[in-house]
Amino acid sequence: MLIAILVSPHARDGANIFLQAGNLTDVLRQMSVVGIIALAMTYVILTAGIDLSVGSTLALGTSLVAMFVVRPGPENLFLHAALAVAIAAGASAVVGVVNGVTISALRIPPFIVTLASMIGIRGLAKWLTNNENIDIGFGSDAAARFADFVNSKMVILGTFALLALVFWVVLERTVFGRYVRAIGDNEKAGRYTGLPIRRIKIWVYALAGLLTGIAGVLYAAENHQGNPNAGVAYELDAIAAVVIGGASLAGGSGSIGGTVIGTLIMGILTNILRLKNVDSNVEMMVKAVIIVLAVAIQKSGKRA
Repeated sequence: MLIAILVSPHARDGANIFLQAGNLTDVLRQMSVVGIIALAMTYVILTAGIDLSVGSTLALGTSLVAMFVVRPGPENLFLHAALAVAIAAGASAVVGVVNGVTISALRIPPFIVTLASMIGIRGLAKWLTNNENIDIGFGSDAAARFADFVNSKMVILGTFALLALVFWVVLERTVFGRYVRAIGDNEKAGRYTGLPIRRIKIWVYALAGLLTGIAGVLYAAENHQGNPNAGVAYELDAIAAVVIGGASLAGGSGSIGGTVIGTLIMGILTNILRLKNVDSNVEMMVKAVIIVLAVAIQKSGKRA
């Protein structure tokens, strides 16, 4: 925040552009989609897992919600939109369940399983849409009104805040949350003590799919279209947010609060670089350096 304030450009009246209310809410809005994915990624990483398929799952979710919201459906706008959202979120959750079952039942490393899903689900999204964008459009029809409503800052920020609260409560105040940490901390010990490791992992990856599907709905509304090519590298942004927030890729260590802070850091970094008109390629290089520095600082702090 301090760096962003200091290096921010100024408007003609001398006002700090970064600190303007409109810009700050834009930062929150822009990082919410990745932030929602990062909430679920926190659980995955806490179990010492990884999910590389979330970007492709977002593409599937955003394509499905656009497909069904533009088709004729119930006359009631709410029911029509709810059906489209349920299909997108449900299909994304199924992707997570398949990942979880494959990882836990066949004991294949999460990296390999979700890498395969990343490729396969992207292909599925392109096949369903015939490799074309599905325009929701603008105007007064049901699809456009749905996109306008969901695209509001209140809905996007409210969804992220509500999910962050729910996932924080589950992680910090429930048996399920303690099991998630225990599995990542020492899976072998957890198995000897009788923890339902297979079931917990399936739930964790199912939640990752579900939240990614919800993020896909927000993405479709924001862009007024379903795009089967959406979400490229979103898995890396989500993982970066979780790691910058203090989670260990070895599992067992991390928090929802830390992930929210990590997401904010990534959002502020992206915003200030764009305000300074930094080339997008340089932006990616800067992010890479920030991620490495964040992990190095964490490790040095733990050694101290």
